[in-house]
Amino acid sequence: MSQNLHAVGSDNDEWVTGPVADYSVTFSSTPLRVVDTFNLKELFAKFGDVLWEPGRHKYNVTSFIGELDELLLGRRFSAFDQETLDDLIGKLRSRGNSNATINRKMAALSKLLRKAYKMGCIHSLPEFRRQKERAGRIRFLDMEEEKRLFAAIRTRSEDAYRLCVFLVDTGCRLGEALGLTWNDVQGGRASFWITKSARSRTVPMTARAQSAVKIPKNGHKGPFAMLQQAPFRAIWNEAKAEVGLGSDTQVVPHVLRHTCASRLVQGGIDMRRVQMWLGHQTLQMTMRYAHLATSDLDPCVDVLELSCRKPAKKSAAAG
Repeated sequence: MSQNLHAVGSDNDEWVTGPVADYSVTFSSTPLRVVDTFNLKELFAKFGDVLWEPGRHKYNVTSFIGELDELLLGRRFSAFDQETLDDLIGKLRSRGNSNATINRKMAALSKLLRKAYKMGCIHSLPEFRRQKERAGRIRFLDMEEEKRLFAAIRTRSEDAYRLCVFLVDTGCRLGEALGLTWNDVQGGRASFWITKSARSRTVPMTARAQSAVKIPKNGHKGPFAMLQQAPFRAIWNEAKAEVGLGSDTQVVPHVLRHTCASRLVQGGIDMRRVQMWLGHQTLQMTMRYAHLATSDLDPCVDVLELSCRKPAKKSAAAG
């Protein structure tokens, strides 16, 4: 086969020698990019502040990413493949992580990797599939438990007591309440701007919730700004031990949010309104409380009672 000079397309045409019938060579003016490698901690340091606002959620995410990086032994990568992801999930499960916990950790990992992929730091992503979660029992306080627990908290701190009242009557998260400013509690309503779902919401306050935020400012930025999470949780734990709830691992401050939601549902409020009140991203999250809406099923009993009272029809043969 003869050798021919063949001009190929580029910004500056060059001539190469080769058998035209077999191949052609094309030069591109686009520079080649060298793919770097990163580990998870490095990616988090690079994008963590962009993806997550300061607060408890970011604190948790930091812990999640650190654990996953540890499981990967700090391995650096330019692509995150499906085998690596499946291996991580298997290791988390072997550590005793529930599917719900695994889903939270994978959500953080997925968000970080998608950002890294978009910014060109890695060149492939695995498929993230949500693990099936069991519908566990939701703990909430009855009125007698609330009365005893709040009284014990009040003897230790009036501010902590006010916070508990506000939490149970608004259903907000602890971090949302602590971040309130005075402008956020006006006209009988509370507005939450820094939320887990990144969606602001405003809810009306009960009379006692309004009373809980009606205090002298005394230089504080908001009605609960004088409190911090760690000291508040310490007061909570001391009080719950005093009233005989110390061994109940589900009686944490977040139980007040569950209590509020449960009371709304049991009181006949429809699930869509409960979703809006709590600020859930999806109705599925709110449906965890749907089993408490027992009044919706009351008409079913009437139908069954009526059926039982009806006389049985005689067959034609028996007549």
